[in-house]
Amino acid sequence: MAVRAVRGAVQLERDEAGHMEEQVSALLTAVLERNGLSTDDLISIWFTATPDLHSDFPAAAARKLGIVDVPLICAQELDVEGAMPRVVRILAHIESDKPRADINHVYLGAAAALRKDIAQ
Repeated sequence: MAVRAVRGAVQLERDEAGHMEEQVSALLTAVLERNGLSTDDLISIWFTATPDLHSDFPAAAARKLGIVDVPLICAQELDVEGAMPRVVRILAHIESDKPRADINHVYLGAAAALRKDIAQ
């Protein structure tokens, strides 16, 4: 079994804890479903949020989804002028037999513009 990395992102409409939980949950669910994964396949997840998001930790949504025994960490994205606002990104490390080219990276809604080359 190989270690693979899955990327993803979602842009929030507003900085509100409930909205963040909803959107991050949708992102994590899509990553798992599109890659045929269960929570047992997860090794760790890095979450980043743009500096304009303060209402909650994105990782809190993962815990509420039942991802409780996987190491999670949150960090702040660089504050780059002109960058897309209100974005939560993930980098999930997984165990998978899939070749790297078959991993489905998930960019929801407007965040698809961040990586048109790999967004589904």
